[in-house]
Amino acid sequence: MTDFSLVHNFIRELYPEMDPVLLHCPQFLGNEKKYLNECIDTKFVSYVSHFVSDMEDRIKLITGTKHAVALVSGTEALHMALICSGIKPDEEVVTQALTFAATSSAIVNVGAVPVYVDVDRDTLGLSPTSLENFLKENVRLENGRCVNKSSGRTIAACMPMHTFGHPCRIDEIKKLCDEYNLVLIEDSAESLGSFYNGQHTGTFGKIGIFSFNGNKTITTGGGGMVITDDVAVAERVRYLSTTAKQPSKWEFLHTEAGFNLRMPGINAAVGVAQLECLDIILQNKRDTAKLYHDFFSSLNLPCLSEPVNSKSNYWLNAILLNDWEERDAFLEYTNGQNIQTRPIWKLMYKLPPYEKFQRVEMINSEWLEDRVVNLPSSVRV
Repeated sequence: MTDFSLVHNFIRELYPEMDPVLLHCPQFLGNEKKYLNECIDTKFVSYVSHFVSDMEDRIKLITGTKHAVALVSGTEALHMALICSGIKPDEEVVTQALTFAATSSAIVNVGAVPVYVDVDRDTLGLSPTSLENFLKENVRLENGRCVNKSSGRTIAACMPMHTFGHPCRIDEIKKLCDEYNLVLIEDSAESLGSFYNGQHTGTFGKIGIFSFNGNKTITTGGGGMVITDDVAVAERVRYLSTTAKQPSKWEFLHTEAGFNLRMPGINAAVGVAQLECLDIILQNKRDTAKLYHDFFSSLNLPCLSEPVNSKSNYWLNAILLNDWEERDAFLEYTNGQNIQTRPIWKLMYKLPPYEKFQRVEMINSEWLEDRVVNLPSSVRV
């Protein structure tokens, strides 16, 4: 059994000014207060603020995407991504069971049906091998439509997630999606600043999303972003998320039942300032990850590392313990010492809203669920 006091002392040295040591505390290093004041002074604090379009432009530059639409949360970005990619009620979306609940809730809340496949142990993201096996064994193609032989439903999309900012094998997943005529929607909520083969996560599929929640690499307090190279999809997201209102100087013409989901200028003002510091933040997090790797290697405990052909943002650092008993003992000790650590998420099919949905054998997901613990990963100041 690992001497947990050594871990306690090391983390306290990493974050000497923080008590309790939080899992991921936002840091405001630049012009956040200045831009907030500017936004307030303009009186344009809603989505019509120039800070919203400024933030969208910065995300386009960072990711290399053609279009970006700022929304109120990453969860709603997933919601809009599904709707505006043409996913219909009662269609199926293949995703991973090892993920944050927003991935599944977005699917269910558009009336679609999640189907769960396994992940890879090194990426923690959707396994192309598991996906391929599922498709070969469970689907047939009918006039270009991918049909689930057991349910009779159309499988319309695949939604992998880049876990903790580590890119999954998205190129292999994309190849399978193209072969089976599936829309590829990337849940890249956690992976701003992460690249696979030199290409930013979220840009491989038809549409991708980011989250700017208070605990993310950069934050707007609450917020999200949809990115895409498809102008029609981008216009659809912008239109539906702005109450489906036709542009007019004074008329209120709504041609559909839309949603009120645009990011307010107040939030975007913080986001613009955060993005100005993104390079500093990412380097700080990579430095922290190296310190963790060096320390835990001396204890013969593996840290999760960026996968092959990837550059990760190291949003959350994580270690692999020996089994669930050591995991729970570690969680009990560290949290009892005011050091916030967390297990990886409970698998989706173990949660009441999702337990009825189809799934494959989850050897890797269950193995990881028993062992992965997240460590404090805030930017160190």
